[in-house]
Amino acid sequence: MQIADKKVIPDEITVRIEKLSNLGLGIAKVDGYVIFVENTCPDDIVKIKLTKKNKNFAKAYPIEFIEESPHRIKPFCPMHKVCGSCQLGHIDYNYQLQIKKEIVEDAMRSIYGYEIKVNDVIPSPKVTEYRRKIQYPISQTKDSKRILAGYYKTASHELVNIKHCPIQPHYCDEIIEFIRQTAFELGVSGYVEKTHKGLLRHVLIRSSAYNNENLVVLVVNSDKIQECTKALARKIYTECKNISGVCVNYNNQKTNFILGKKTEVVEGKGFIEEKLCGKIFKIGAETFFQVNPESAENIFNYVKEYIKNNFKKPEILDAYAGIAAFGICLSDAAGKITSVEEVEASVKLAKEIIEENKIDNIEVFTGDTAEFCGKAIKNGIKYDISVIDPPRKGCSEESLENILKLTKQTIIYVSCNPATLARDLKYLRGKGCEIDFVQPFDMFPQTYHIENVAIISVP
Repeated sequence: MQIADKKVIPDEITVRIEKLSNLGLGIAKVDGYVIFVENTCPDDIVKIKLTKKNKNFAKAYPIEFIEESPHRIKPFCPMHKVCGSCQLGHIDYNYQLQIKKEIVEDAMRSIYGYEIKVNDVIPSPKVTEYRRKIQYPISQTKDSKRILAGYYKTASHELVNIKHCPIQPHYCDEIIEFIRQTAFELGVSGYVEKTHKGLLRHVLIRSSAYNNENLVVLVVNSDKIQECTKALARKIYTECKNISGVCVNYNNQKTNFILGKKTEVVEGKGFIEEKLCGKIFKIGAETFFQVNPESAENIFNYVKEYIKNNFKKPEILDAYAGIAAFGICLSDAAGKITSVEEVEASVKLAKEIIEENKIDNIEVFTGDTAEFCGKAIKNGIKYDISVIDPPRKGCSEESLENILKLTKQTIIYVSCNPATLARDLKYLRGKGCEIDFVQPFDMFPQTYHIENVAIISVP
């Protein structure tokens, strides 16, 4: 096909949206030249304005919908067009699931290079009020110094002041509004990124689906607590409903990282409790835990049922374990579980949770997965199943090689990134593994994100 010359494509043009990209952008083509269009849906016929052209693609935004897709709906959130969080909020939910399956299939074809069976996406039990980890950047207005709290516009650091977010519990809106008003009254300044001035940088809320309690974390641009911060924490704890505790995290570095290295409990407890698979978990300010507990439980139960149907009390390696959530939820189906996590605080918390739930078949180790596996190989250790749940960047080749050597029968790979999953599956296939199937789960309704479980047979 002849590729159109980008120089002769007009800045305004009518196109048909063919599909969505892995980032939730509509894809249109003009004589083979790709144009990415925000806030569109497959089968939209739309007049667009191009904002950027380069050799391989252009970016654009819609200026008029000539014919709307049958899958387009009225966004459930009035801030949809300006807030960059819910990229698919204008698309009906069943079609969102189809789009996400196609995103996984596309990643497997383009990166993995072979056809893999990708099952239909298992939906989230909730499509609103599901997000149980809320992170709001904080700033303030230039003149009145009123506190702003919200999310950034897409691909920017321009803060949108959000009064109501439908994907988080409604009472979190009330907590944030209380903090806005009270911080202003107490003289707690909002952080200004350009000048690196102002005290309150972020507010983090961990909210429990089990008992609706909330842990509030105030992230401050300081290395020690100030009296106004103490007063704010006290008011949040005593005047807001269902607050388990208030922590202060210190982050005075010029960085995009939300949390600094030090957190202290100022009021109440430093954790909330969550219940999954009949087990009680403690979740602190810095604990890695899935933001959608109900959907996470779907994943844990799916993996547990797969193991129970195919194995009899296997020995399991739980790598990149965090607070050993997978190991704890699989403990009823396993003979013995070895969990490995490099963050000491997570290991400490995992041991507490295991003891409090009276689980006696999990052993937790602190260390890097690749290094731990290397030592286990030297000691001749083998596991029937390895469950790996790495960060978004996926696994190193060293980790994959070592896990493969340690595993007798099956690797269960849990991933939040289809691209790095496809890359790692390609590596494992090159080592003789068979990729049985990929099962997607919708952990993040209204967004392009998708969680996957890949079942891999070891040669």
